[in-house]
Amino acid sequence: MENFIVSARKYRPDSFSTVVAQASITNTLKNAIKSNQLAHAYLFCGPRGVGKTTCARIFAKIINCTNNTHNTEACNECDSCKAFNTNRSFNIHELDAASNNSVDDIRNLIDQVRIPPQMGKYSVYIIDEVHMLSQQAFNAFLKTLEEPPKHAIFILATTEKHKIIATILSRCQIFDFNRIRVEDITNHLEFVAKNENIEAEQEGLNVIAQKADGAMRDALSIFDQIVSFSGGKITYRNVIANLNVLDYDYYFRMVDQFLKNEVADTLLTFNDILNSGFDGHNFITGLSSHLRDLLVCKDAVTVQLLEVGSEIKERYKAQAQSCSGEFLLDALQISNECDIKYKTSQNKRLLVEIALIRIAQLTLKKK
Repeated sequence: MENFIVSARKYRPDSFSTVVAQASITNTLKNAIKSNQLAHAYLFCGPRGVGKTTCARIFAKIINCTNNTHNTEACNECDSCKAFNTNRSFNIHELDAASNNSVDDIRNLIDQVRIPPQMGKYSVYIIDEVHMLSQQAFNAFLKTLEEPPKHAIFILATTEKHKIIATILSRCQIFDFNRIRVEDITNHLEFVAKNENIEAEQEGLNVIAQKADGAMRDALSIFDQIVSFSGGKITYRNVIANLNVLDYDYYFRMVDQFLKNEVADTLLTFNDILNSGFDGHNFITGLSSHLRDLLVCKDAVTVQLLEVGSEIKERYKAQAQSCSGEFLLDALQISNECDIKYKTSQNKRLLVEIALIRIAQLTLKKK
């Protein structure tokens, strides 16, 4: 039986051209390599799963490649690249600062930095979650980080830049990685599905991308989960069932009931949602998002802010035409108030029901 490799590892980028949605950073690094203007210390910061450590490894691989091509990508044929591809490179040293955060760990690293590389020009030290280092460890690291040997390059990665002391920040070139857009994640998941011969609906992949919250690694992990659940076919229904996501239909139906002032039907729909096992807080935040999406559909200029699939987008546009801007703003204010008060409320169901009744009577007052 062939060993299964999770998609997050199997489809991990191995060149700058395959990194998703971080073009400004990869282009800057490629230009630095091309012009031979390499800094001695870099800080890669940003949310989880957006490619910080991946870019650090690719950068380390390219600067040690002996057959570097004109487009500044590694050749994958020289001894240095082969050693990197088989995880036996002595030029790249990775340290997890979460579990190696003491002064002694940094002193061991400083002693190691003095040793020149056996192959290639540079020894690259990638320190992940660097914000976890203790204050004393940071202080011990300062001098080496400012004036390392010529063969040493440090790449620090962190999800919490604000926890790093200013004296460390001032010694590094700082690169801020962006959250990956839903559209970019969806496109990459389509590529993975095609490579794996998996039939996938775009609406289902779009829900996975939204659930990943800007992290490609999370999206690929969820993708594997859905493939296992659905037996190799990803549909919108399978995704919302497995991820416990509330169907768009509930929100479209409820807004139609609001517009017709059907208070009783609105409460019955909410009761149906609770009986299906969904939490009231998730519902009210989802309703706020739905109302917000309807509001951005009111203007052709802001439709691009809608991060849903093409079929669902048409439904949003159609429903937005029947809603006035005043109604949507008032409804948003009510749902947002409910969201804020939800955690402190003693009777959470009643709080949501009162909000729904108020929204359902907004157009009635106007009439």
